[in-house]
Amino acid sequence: MTVVTDVKARWDRVAQRLRAELGEDLYSSWFARMEIEDLDSGRLTVSVPTRFLKSWIETHYLSRLHKIGEAELGALDTVQVRVRMRGGLPPRPAVEESPPPAAPQPSVIPAASAPVVAAAQAVAAERVPQLDPGQTFGSFVVGPSNQLAHAAMCRVADAAPGAAISFNPLFIHAGSGLGKTHLLSAVAHRIRESRPDRKVMFLTAERFMINFVMALRQRDTLAFKDQFAAIDVLLIDDFQFLQGKTMQQEFCNAFNSLVDSRRQVVVAADVPPAQLDAIDQRMRSRLMGGLVVDIELPDLETRRRILRSRHETMLKRDPSVMIPEEVLEFIANRVTGSGRELEGALNRILAYQQFNQAAVTLDLASLVLRDMQANPDGSRIKIDDILKVVGRHFNVGRTDLLSPRRARSVVVPRQIGMYLAKKMTARSLPEIGRRFGGRDHSTVLHAVRKIEDQIKTDDKLAREVALLIRLVEQG
Repeated sequence: MTVVTDVKARWDRVAQRLRAELGEDLYSSWFARMEIEDLDSGRLTVSVPTRFLKSWIETHYLSRLHKIGEAELGALDTVQVRVRMRGGLPPRPAVEESPPPAAPQPSVIPAASAPVVAAAQAVAAERVPQLDPGQTFGSFVVGPSNQLAHAAMCRVADAAPGAAISFNPLFIHAGSGLGKTHLLSAVAHRIRESRPDRKVMFLTAERFMINFVMALRQRDTLAFKDQFAAIDVLLIDDFQFLQGKTMQQEFCNAFNSLVDSRRQVVVAADVPPAQLDAIDQRMRSRLMGGLVVDIELPDLETRRRILRSRHETMLKRDPSVMIPEEVLEFIANRVTGSGRELEGALNRILAYQQFNQAAVTLDLASLVLRDMQANPDGSRIKIDDILKVVGRHFNVGRTDLLSPRRARSVVVPRQIGMYLAKKMTARSLPEIGRRFGGRDHSTVLHAVRKIEDQIKTDDKLAREVALLIRLVEQG
């Protein structure tokens, strides 16, 4: 047996012990493509194909590699990891007893590299996603509900390269539509504009998984891992959707590498780390070890400012879109949800106004947003309340509203009452019919559709119904 063959055999035993101690998953991720390069005078040199692998192994596994290497290869003074040249060039033999063999055949077939190149290009393209140009810090409305999250994200965006990181990772959690994605996009915009020397990557959890699956299909997961080695700031959105043990392990590896090398990671999710039940406990613990900030529902003043900001943006696109201040105030009081819901309310009013060629008035807003009250399930409003308000407004007794009388002075208020019951409560059509004198669901449906159709053409009726909605809500 030659010396070279003996060293390679002992190196194989090193690899086997690494696999046994670390498990197949970790071994495949970090050591499967490690090769021995040289063993001389107590110095072991091994090579890996990427800088990311080199950095990760030196940070996390160098002492273990040194210990196992000594057990199989003899006393070692140092263990050195280097990045071997790409392109399939063979490594130097461990110990040369004779001249090297004649020019070896290339170990990489050029045609086979095309899929890998395509995968690498796709991954590289994902580093620069198409950000929403409107989601900047300038367009983000700051209030008591999001002030801390905004300040933390500004700190991340304005940090100088190499500066000490105050909190890492930064975890932002909030319900849908409260500004998480807006802040992540704002960070990416700010860094690319004012700190072009900092490399930022913005991914959703879904895109992370798609990229990893693509790398698996191309059999080039190392290129996938290596993409994280060159970035300074990683922004991950919708983290709650990260699924699968392998996916989470890959993210954990990239996450640990970045945080341990003092590069910034920002994660956004719908819930705090402790409630990420599908995520491994160790990963949740790492996330909780940084700064965890929540964004709450905006208060009334913040809702007013959000509406004014969105209205100004609409005016820049179309100067004819004029909404009275009293309507904006009405929306701010009626819609108590997220900024996305506020913007949706504005869009609904404008769409209704344009389709029906009607002026934007308080009555119109009340009508269009009748189903967007603070208590959307309608549990606060009762059918008895509607009967009382409708009877008082039309001067019709409760007994007449529930009776079989067919006089117009009774039928119209009854139909309006059924319409309001359908729109303002969670009651079913059969239940509404029973509460209105034992009528069947088809009668209620006819009344609802009739009032809906008349509102579109009868401005007086529309204003009357809007007034009744306000009266019912006010109790």
